[in-house]
Amino acid sequence: MTIDGADGGGQLLRTALSLATVFDIPFRIEDIRGSRPTPGLKAQHLTAVDVVSELCDAEVTGAELGSDALTFRPGDARRTSLRADIGTAGSVTLLFDTVLPIGAVADRPVELTATGGTNVKWAPTVEYHQLVKRPLLADWGVSADIGLERTGFYPAGGGEATLRTYPSSPSPVELDTRGALERVEIYSKASEDLADRDVADRQAEHADAELEDAEFPTEIRGVEYVPARSTGSSLLLRGVYEDTLVGVDALGERGRTSEAVAEGAVREFTAFHATGASVDAYMADQVVPFLALAGGRVRIPARTDHVRTNLDLVARFGSDCHLDRGVDGTLTLAASVPPSRK
Repeated sequence: MTIDGADGGGQLLRTALSLATVFDIPFRIEDIRGSRPTPGLKAQHLTAVDVVSELCDAEVTGAELGSDALTFRPGDARRTSLRADIGTAGSVTLLFDTVLPIGAVADRPVELTATGGTNVKWAPTVEYHQLVKRPLLADWGVSADIGLERTGFYPAGGGEATLRTYPSSPSPVELDTRGALERVEIYSKASEDLADRDVADRQAEHADAELEDAEFPTEIRGVEYVPARSTGSSLLLRGVYEDTLVGVDALGERGRTSEAVAEGAVREFTAFHATGASVDAYMADQVVPFLALAGGRVRIPARTDHVRTNLDLVARFGSDCHLDRGVDGTLTLAASVPPSRK
């Protein structure tokens, strides 16, 4: 099949690589990231292509920096141990997102160790993966874990993490409701050079105070200072509901106070809580490939561009995954298991 890459970013390519390998369907993607200010393959996209092509012994053409077209033909082999160096602060977790659906249906364990950015902009942090996505995947029958060896902030990166997946039987994703909020857990960390300014402590304590003011039950679960090549900090708010988990990430930046980081995260969590959705905005598009594999229903907070492009793409691979709008305005992603996976 031929995919128009102009309407999506790197996620469109990553999802295509995942599903092409799972369903054994070759594809050609053209005008890659064509609507972006700097189109074509960047280092982190090329790393995803290289990793998946090595994983399944694919035949690939166009895998070069800056390339605007790529052809990918998956092979029959499945390698079980891989390493990748993005070479920049490109996101390690987005690379893991590409491999997770493949590992979920593999008949042998898969291990991928990657270096790059673990806590960077425009991507879920490694803590989000460990504390929100991995437990949700476990509920859906996907067995995986992520170990963090070293944190990597922007711009130097240099973080290292390992994804391990195990033979699984993905089950339908059923998250129509979330139940009552039990607590909001706070996880804060900063590079060691920020310890004398108490950055991680201030992020956590201010988030705790802001959440209490909003009458949310809170608990500070982790405050740490870690070695890193670049100065940085991150904050994760994990909402623990009766039936689900949600996460809100925030990153420290030069010129932005720890208190401002905390306030931004709390505002985002408060806005999510008001929607009544069962997964956060990050997970809303990340769950689409798993719906394509196993079917199910998930209530989401909004129809983002990432959700839209992912839905269009999985339909090309034979999934009937679609978006239902309830009479009360709520949005639910729904899908049955495609014939090739039954």
